[in-house]
This record gives sequence, structure tokens and C-alpha cells, in this order.
Amino acid sequence: MRASVIVFPGSNCDRDAAVALEAATGRPPSMVWHGDAELPKSDLIVLPGGFSYGDYLRSGAMAAHSPVMREVISRAKAGTPVLGICNGFQVLTEARLLPGVLMRNATLKFICKDVHLRVERTDTSFTGRYDKGQVVKFAIAHKDGCYFADDETIGRLEGEGRVAFRYCTPQGEVTTEANPNGSRNNIAGIYNEARTVLGLMPHPERLADPALSGTDGAKMFKGLVESLAA
Repeated sequence: MRASVIVFPGSNCDRDAAVALEAATGRPPSMVWHGDAELPKSDLIVLPGGFSYGDYLRSGAMAAHSPVMREVISRAKAGTPVLGICNGFQVLTEARLLPGVLMRNATLKFICKDVHLRVERTDTSFTGRYDKGQVVKFAIAHKDGCYFADDETIGRLEGEGRVAFRYCTPQGEVTTEANPNGSRNNIAGIYNEARTVLGLMPHPERLADPALSGTDGAKMFKGLVESLAA
């Protein structure tokens, strides 16, 4: 599987994503600078976490108009899987590849901690290594992670099964207390209509090695390899 990681000025999780991808695929991904107009042939494109362009204007707003994003959007619309993590999720909404917006956390504070997520479906390239309803532990590190969309959009996401992960308790209960940022319906990640684009605020790459206190995130990358290499 050939993967590409897009690097924006201000990205700070691009190397983490690259390490997780290499561990899963056995080969280093292509690191593609935001100013490049072309992408190498890729089976997976990753938009990593960080603070692209210093989060000026809105988180992800400037990065969504980087030259390389024209090609990312084109590839995504043609069916190439795209994974946007944290700031990458923000970029995907700003690029209109995913609906809704990521707003300031309800606490108005930056939050950095491990959280529990409930896997909502497993019939996608991103979640094939999980069980439906499984509770996994990922890390979050964001100030603008509150997912918001209007009632119609939320209804469509729920009705079409496009919610990928929800913040939950360790027992899998979806509660207000388990929601770290105020996201509607405890949404931590969503798919596009074809479920080939996934945006999520938590970081799977930060829990992808035993030395990082967990490997739940590694299953996402291993599942991608199994699905996309098939």
C-alpha cells in the first residue's frame, strides 16, 4: 500500500503519522509539501494533525486552499481514501469534503488527554480491525474540536450511518460527561457519503505502539493495509 502524508506549515503530527504508516505497511509514506501541485500515486492520503498556518482565520481554513489540496480533493472525489486527523479533519470540513465545522471547545480551553471512543461501524476500510460497538482509546489534543452541524445535516449523518466514532465512557456509554469538547451527539469522527473519507479529532497515531501506552490506533492503520491491499 502506498500512502502520502500532506505536510502543511504548522503540521506537528506528520512524522507521527508517517511512523504509524511505515509500521503498518513496511514502507515509508511519501511526505508531500503543501505547495506541491502534484501527488504521487497513492492508495491512501493522510492529512495530519497540527496547527496549519498557525490556525489563522479558522483552523484549517488556509490549508484548505493550499495548491496540493486541489489534487487531494480530486483524488478524494475519484474514490481514493483520505484520512484527516485533528487539524486534518478541520481541513476536510473547510475543503467541503466533509460537512459541518469544528468550533472552539465548549470549555474554551485546549484539551490534551486520552479519551474513549465507541466504534459505530466496521464495514469501512478504516475500521475493519475493530468490532462494532468496541470501545477504543485514542488521544486528543485540540482547542477547536467541537463538531457542529445543523439539525438537517446531523440527521443525515445519523440516518446514513456516517458517524464513525463517538466519545463515550470506558463502558461504551455515550454521555455528556464523556464528551470532552461539546461535539453534537458526542461525534468524534464522520465519513463522507461513500465512506472513503474519514475525519476524526482523536489521534490514532498517538496510540499505535506499546511504548505510547496503547495500540488501539495501530488497528486503524493495519486495517487500512488489509483493506486497500486486497
